[in-house]
Amino acid sequence: MLFFSLNTWVLALILCGIIFGATLLGLWIGRRLRKRGDTLREPLGVLQGSILGVVGLVLAFGLALAVGRYEARRAVVVDDANAIGTAYLRAQTLPEPIRTSSLQLLTSYTDAEIALSDHVPGSDDSVAAVAVGADLQQQLWTLAGQALQADPNGNASRLYVESLNEVINLQTLHVAALSNRVPGTVLLLEVLGAAAALGLLAVYLAILGRGVLPVLLGAALVAMVLFVTFDLDRPTRGLIQVEPTALIAQRASMDLPPAATGPS
Repeated sequence: MLFFSLNTWVLALILCGIIFGATLLGLWIGRRLRKRGDTLREPLGVLQGSILGVVGLVLAFGLALAVGRYEARRAVVVDDANAIGTAYLRAQTLPEPIRTSSLQLLTSYTDAEIALSDHVPGSDDSVAAVAVGADLQQQLWTLAGQALQADPNGNASRLYVESLNEVINLQTLHVAALSNRVPGTVLLLEVLGAAAALGLLAVYLAILGRGVLPVLLGAALVAMVLFVTFDLDRPTRGLIQVEPTALIAQRASMDLPPAATGPS
């Protein structure tokens, strides 16, 4: 939550400040220790090489976690839209007045799911969207029960109940996917490890008297990897967002006349 609550550009500045600050500090320390380079060169070379290897693995692990969660969020949005679409089609085969009421409620429910995808997880707006969706689910389930009572042996009402049950289950998955973020401990380990590794690399290069540009370029690359990892973990407030495109397309299709009519 420490990193997730920050503004995107504030987060970028903090990451750059930590990484480049550690690098510049390492360059300064290395220049101060250059006179003792003969005794420090070998142990520092081994140490910074080992730490760079470990930090590289940690960065790759954190990025893989963030990408996996991002893909899971995208998939659940598509699954949610498909489930709503199936329920909407099957609701068209229900008897009146259950048919019309269910279609209207499913349209409102789609709007609530789109709003859920647009709000920051855990915020007041997100909680309100979940509450609206839960209330609509209750109303839809009540109508589904009435349809079953009216035609207990009919296939239309049974198929619709199955679809509606899938819709309800997927909202739970949708909420969970939006809130499923990379653990803050892992992100903190990445930042501190990267700062330590680049700081030691800068000390080593400064003792050797090598150029400053390579280590600064390395710091920039690491800062970008960290920022992408963090941004992938911010599905509704970062630069890389999970757009509810499938839900929006499904909502647009609901403005068309129903394709089927219910029993007379």
